[in-house]
Amino acid sequence: MIDHQQTHTAFGPHSTADDVLAGIDLTGSTALVTGGYSGLGLEATRALARAGAQVIVPARRAATAERTLRGLHRVEVHPLDLADLESVRTFSTQFLSTGRGLDIVINGAGVMACRETRFGPGWEAHFAINHLGHFALVNRLRPALSAGSRVVAVASSGHFLSDIRWDDLHFRTGYDRWLAYAQSKTANALFARHLDRLAGANGPRAFAVHPGSILTPLQRHVPREEWAQLGWVTADGRPADGFKTPGQGAATAVWAATSPALDAHGGAYCQDCAIAEPAKSDDMLVGGVKPWATDARSAARLWALSAELTGVGGC
Repeated sequence: MIDHQQTHTAFGPHSTADDVLAGIDLTGSTALVTGGYSGLGLEATRALARAGAQVIVPARRAATAERTLRGLHRVEVHPLDLADLESVRTFSTQFLSTGRGLDIVINGAGVMACRETRFGPGWEAHFAINHLGHFALVNRLRPALSAGSRVVAVASSGHFLSDIRWDDLHFRTGYDRWLAYAQSKTANALFARHLDRLAGANGPRAFAVHPGSILTPLQRHVPREEWAQLGWVTADGRPADGFKTPGQGAATAVWAATSPALDAHGGAYCQDCAIAEPAKSDDMLVGGVKPWATDARSAARLWALSAELTGVGGC
């Protein structure tokens, strides 16, 4: 059982990624941040690079990533499309051929509430990109991970809305954009839990994080007129109370990737730079974690299914 008092830190909901890394020297370490050129991922990339890490940013829109990241030291961009398992294989093979290790992996790329879209053999877009693409990527890169490495899956309190839909993972009937997103975020949390269990003492520690509520390009598929209806913005268009800045939103992922306070708590779900408490309500702004996002049997079941679908990760 987790003692939340023992894992309390000096950081909290208002801390930024730079606050978390203040005084930490990451010189000589290598980090990989998917989605590292937009929103929270961009903030994580900047903070890690400023702390001395060499940061690899895989990007579906490599030219856009290059323009966005221009001027940042120790940052490199490589093409990768998480929706395309052949692209994942190519990127991973090329990286492993360099013999480099990975100290930090932050799975930050994703889509939210997009229209019904299919990839590969008909996989639903949220599940394919947010979960399966990252599942395949991390498993192919496992030779580059060591006992001191950290893997961070960026989940969300959106997981409150759905467990894994075992009878209809890909929404063959009754597509719902919010439930599709929610299922993928539950999958992110379960992925981290089972990866950490499989890694044991000789592999990386893995964590899932809820970054908080932040307005970033992730909301690009949600019409602006819905933002007020959803309580995201005030009448004059400002972020609603309780929303974080992108720098604050990136803090928990960076903290999970570097904090020694988590050394003995692999597989945990984190929020506001601390291990999250069990959710006591359905208020996603308050957060916490629902039991289906930490269930060990569900995590093992999802892992086996994901390995079957992607052709990697079987064990």
